[in-house]
Amino acid sequence: MAGATNGSNGGGGGGKVITLPLQYFCVLAAVVVAVMVLSLSFMSPAAMVAVRQNLGSVKAVAGNTSGAGEGGAVLAAPAPPAAVVKEKEQEQEQRTPVVLFNFGDSNSDTGGVAAAGGIRIMPPEGRTYFHHPTGRLSDGRVIIDFICESLNTHELNPYLKGIGSDYSNGVNFAMAGSTASHGVSTYSLNVQIDQFVYFKHRSLEFFKRGLKGPVSKEGFENALYMMDIGHNDAVGIAHTPSDKWDKKFTEIVGEIRKAISILYDNGARKFWIHGTGALGCLPAVVVQEKGEHDAHGCLASVNRAAQMFNKKLSNLCDSMRFQLKDATIVYTDMFAIKYDFVANHTKYGIEWPFMVCCGNGGPPYNFKPGKPGCGDLCEPESKVISWDGVHFTDFGSGLAAKLAMSGEYSKPRVKLASLVNGGSKKTSDS
Repeated sequence: MAGATNGSNGGGGGGKVITLPLQYFCVLAAVVVAVMVLSLSFMSPAAMVAVRQNLGSVKAVAGNTSGAGEGGAVLAAPAPPAAVVKEKEQEQEQRTPVVLFNFGDSNSDTGGVAAAGGIRIMPPEGRTYFHHPTGRLSDGRVIIDFICESLNTHELNPYLKGIGSDYSNGVNFAMAGSTASHGVSTYSLNVQIDQFVYFKHRSLEFFKRGLKGPVSKEGFENALYMMDIGHNDAVGIAHTPSDKWDKKFTEIVGEIRKAISILYDNGARKFWIHGTGALGCLPAVVVQEKGEHDAHGCLASVNRAAQMFNKKLSNLCDSMRFQLKDATIVYTDMFAIKYDFVANHTKYGIEWPFMVCCGNGGPPYNFKPGKPGCGDLCEPESKVISWDGVHFTDFGSGLAAKLAMSGEYSKPRVKLASLVNGGSKKTSDS
């Protein structure tokens, strides 16, 4: 259940306390407003972070002096075993932390909106893995958390979180409700890019002053720059006349081009770009909206819009890969990954592909329009993909992350780990 009480924490005030139903009402309402604005406007003319290992210097041990003369001989320290040398070399390699910068919306928001709005979200959000609310719109982790875990670094902290944040492994600029389009959302892609440029400037300024900054020049140069944005734009466009789609998607992808160019000019060389998922298969869309449904029950028109966006985004990555020859730009087809969860759901042990975990009404949808909240909450171990009708569960995100990182759905076919480690070799064993 989503029940929550206010004020029995002993600590008192500070921030709004929001129960889960109201949480989603607020955030989803913001997204809906953004989509409506988009529609109207269109109809008009990316070993735990380098835990900085404090390795003490090894001092040579002086041997016993022989005889009574001055300056007796010092015994040479024995050469360390080969295994010890190898271990020290590995430790040296681990001194350079994995650094990631992510730009996106609610699919990769790790608490940005909660921090920005001063919202104290209550259970059952975060019940899986974290076992407490984290500001993610999920019962647990989102895809980027699994990516960080695979790279042996801690979860990315939101840019605006402040208290308790560790930015030594990068920053998450993603905010729920964000768009690639300017002016529709408060933290649109261009704003997130501006925040990154400011963060980089301040970080390097610290080093120049002899202070310890969160990320060094080398860290920025070797970092992985991830983007997972455009979902809200695509939904907005899907609700406009289809003859307007080509032009509007070209404009939106143009904003992503600008963002990649600015990051490149600031030293970025490794890009990991996610296309949008099968938006027409989201339970909230399937249940609430009318129109032609495909053979698997997804809303065909919304999926067509998502696929058009993805095609243009993939073409953009091809173009920029040719233009920026010293950069590696990987596009990952999230539509194919997420659509397969519906089309071939039994392969993943999923009984109800459109089932919502935190919802009302029970199978097969457990989603009643206009009635948010967890009147009917699935069991933590359930193989349910959707958390609230729009966002994935920890289970769903884990499945998607594993496939995305494999390189099987990427162009070029590069494993995420290979890209982070500096390689751009094509996979042969994915």
